[in-house]
Amino acid sequence: MKNPVNDYALDLIWRHGRSFNGWLDRPVPETLIRAVYDLTKMGMTSANCSPARFTFIGSSEGKERLRPFLMEGNVDKTMSAPWVVIISHDLDFHEKIPELFPHNPGAKDWFANDEHRHLTAFRNGTLSGAYLMLAARALGLDCGPMSGFDNAGVDKEFFSGSEDTRNWRSNWLCNIGHGDDGTIFDRSPRLAFEDACQIL
Repeated sequence: MKNPVNDYALDLIWRHGRSFNGWLDRPVPETLIRAVYDLTKMGMTSANCSPARFTFIGSSEGKERLRPFLMEGNVDKTMSAPWVVIISHDLDFHEKIPELFPHNPGAKDWFANDEHRHLTAFRNGTLSGAYLMLAARALGLDCGPMSGFDNAGVDKEFFSGSEDTRNWRSNWLCNIGHGDDGTIFDRSPRLAFEDACQIL
């Protein structure tokens, strides 16, 4: 029988988790970023298709490549974050199905239709981006997810130069680091169960 996690874990991941706009001057080592991914990849996706792709940018040079494609309001908080992640999905994810779904390698053919494959990539890639934020919070980091950038420009700059990445498509960005509490607003309201849910 499984037991629920304790209140500290619930606070860390859910109740006190916020979207940060500013960052403390505390380094985040690459080993911790790799640990975030190692948790993220365990999240569930359809037929274990795992279409999400993550471009972790920690260097000044990498951030400068990203800068021209950011909405003005996202520039400073991204440039100052220890890491920014381009959360993307691979439109050719199905090529890895035989490796990822070995008990039924023929499942690759489930995604032969372009429209179905692209929708599956987008849906499950988005889901994995949420797993990424939960993994980061679980490991003591803070997140600042955002849209507000030129997707086509990012895709051309970061993905078009390699055969391995040419079918990656950016979805959204997430800054990662140790958040500065002075840069967040009071928590906004959330919908009550009665306003957002139904039981049938």
